Amino acid sequence: MTRQKSVLITGASRGIGAETARVFAAAGYAVAVNYHRSEAAALALVDELTAAGHTALAVKADVSDAAQVRNMVDNVLEIFCQLDILVCNAGISWEGLLTEMTEEEWRRVFAVNVDGVFHCCAAVLPRFIHGKAGKIITVSSMWGQAGASCEVAYSAAKAAVIGFSKALAKEVGPSGITVNCVAPGVIDTEMNAHLSPRDLNALREETPLERIGTARDVAESILFLASEGADFLTGQVLCPNGGLVV
Repeated sequence: MTRQKSVLITGASRGIGAETARVFAAAGYAVAVNYHRSEAAALALVDELTAAGHTALAVKADVSDAAQVRNMVDNVLEIFCQLDILVCNAGISWEGLLTEMTEEEWRRVFAVNVDGVFHCCAAVLPRFIHGKAGKIITVSSMWGQAGASCEVAYSAAKAAVIGFSKALAKEVGPSGITVNCVAPGVIDTEMNAHLSPRDLNALREETPLERIGTARDVAESILFLASEGADFLTGQVLCPNGGLVV
């Protein structure tokens, strides 16, 4: 009998994370849906997945808090008995002039986007290394590659995620673990809801494929990196951005 694989997805109550949970569940994975504040959305997603016959649970943790992350991973392992895939998707943005940003706001962007990746990887790696297997997929952004005006902290944090992923891939490769990154372009999610129709149209026109991306576009890229088809890929950045950044 084939063992059911499991995945932990951070920031999975909505947007790209929620769609990733749906895609992995449909592919036969047991899915742990991490959330911080959006409990109702996370529980609704789990209800949706379980009603469809999938295995899913909601796990609360602020990824910027190492102790909460360790407890979350322990809970997932206790219920699922194993963990095969980690998707580090949790992230926050901040838009505005750098001169108007407070140090507290700067630190929070890095605490969630960068420290969160560190805490999650540090929590799962002992088990991955012991088992000589495991896949980690981090979520960056095209702004981590190209930089965005009025999003300096977010761009810097997402660039750090790319550097982290490449370095960790080299470090844990000998243990049979792959680490890859997804850097989405402009995606139709709540994070981009502040963009005006005019701004969205301008970005659509700049995109060679002439459309705004969907959460499913990104989720499918993440699923591919978790699949056997990506077994010989590590330290790579996959860019579902419609050609906006090449």
